[in-house]
Amino acid sequence: MTDPSPAPARLTLRRPDDWHVHLRDGDLLAAVAPATAHQFARAIVMPNLSPPITTTAAAAAYRERIVAALPQDSRFTPLLTLYLTDHSDPADIEQGHADGVVTACKLYPAHATTNAAAGVSDLALLDPVFATLERIGMPLLLHGEVTDRAVDIFDREAVFLERHLAPLLRRFPGLRVVLEHITSADAADFVRSWGPNLAATITPHHLHINRNAMFQGGLRPDFYCLPVAKRERHRLALRAAAVSGHPRFFLGTDSAPHRRHAKEAACGCAGIYNAPYALESYAAVFEAEQALERLEAFASEFGPQFYGLPLNDGTVTLERRPQLVPLRLAHPSASGAMEELVPFHGGEQLAWRLMT
Repeated sequence: MTDPSPAPARLTLRRPDDWHVHLRDGDLLAAVAPATAHQFARAIVMPNLSPPITTTAAAAAYRERIVAALPQDSRFTPLLTLYLTDHSDPADIEQGHADGVVTACKLYPAHATTNAAAGVSDLALLDPVFATLERIGMPLLLHGEVTDRAVDIFDREAVFLERHLAPLLRRFPGLRVVLEHITSADAADFVRSWGPNLAATITPHHLHINRNAMFQGGLRPDFYCLPVAKRERHRLALRAAAVSGHPRFFLGTDSAPHRRHAKEAACGCAGIYNAPYALESYAAVFEAEQALERLEAFASEFGPQFYGLPLNDGTVTLERRPQLVPLRLAHPSASGAMEELVPFHGGEQLAWRLMT
């Protein structure tokens, strides 16, 4: 048996995209948007603000705020989404897509996650919206969990697939759907088994941690996200899907920053802030799985191909240069006081460093 090839010292990739990110708003937007812009050329930006981005006009205004929060020389392109409610207007959605303002629509089941109180209570109410999306080729992005309290939180993704997603795809076979931030072997198998109109994003944190991370040495709120991390067998299934080279699994960080006081609270917020070291985090997984040669397709090719967008020009380079991720990242609040964010991998050493 021959020895495996030595690990490379440098890794150059076509400039990648993030197909699921939370950039927030206000002073938090200014604090976190540059990190995503440094790592990625484009990003699908989530609309679950307060109030949510439910109209094309609101999306256009949010895009202006994002651009204003970026460094002047930034070439980053935010791709806006609309937050679907029980009363979403198909005509506004179609016009926003035709005008190039919005790229996709996001469906949160009501109360499923952060700022999802105005989400959809019954998918059947949105059949006119789904028919419009199917006709114009606009992707539907799904937070794929049921919110039925009788269903165990660790089973809510699997139940959603059977109870809601499969019937939806049968009713609208031409609808392009992205099942976002998948967390289970069930979801990975479901995507593989369906046709070319269904894809999924996979986060770095769901590739690194299982549900034990939330309880190691006490309650660890920085590892609490929604959908929650699952058992180890699910983490391993996600890693296998990510590195498989299957074109319907691609990068989506679900980077979701919350201030320190919002995480360490009686009712702490769900979300992991992974944007500052996202590519380094993914590279660690692909290297561990001996699949570094497949990272470029996962990060830079499969997403735009599914969305029908051109591949990016230019490249980024990762160097094998160890770096210690800080425990905290400070930023000024609107009042001028300093706030803290905890980055994913805080206190850990990563083997790779993004150089460009």
